[in-house]
Amino acid sequence: MNLQTIKTSVLAFIADEDGLTIVEYAVAGGLITLGAVAAFVTLGGNVATAITSLGCAVQGQVC
Repeated sequence: MNLQTIKTSVLAFIADEDGLTIVEYAVAGGLITLGAVAAFVTLGGNVATAITSLGCAVQGQVC
């Protein structure tokens, strides 16, 4: 392998944008996952509050 072959390979690798597309999908997937986790955490807190309120109402207490 000579220097010209290495240079050609490196320049072809730099010009190739397929790797960038994979990174974009990874970032988008991470953001979607983060949004889903935030939604489930918020929903979980609201459900816990509702269950506590129902439990208090069944027992005739004010919470």
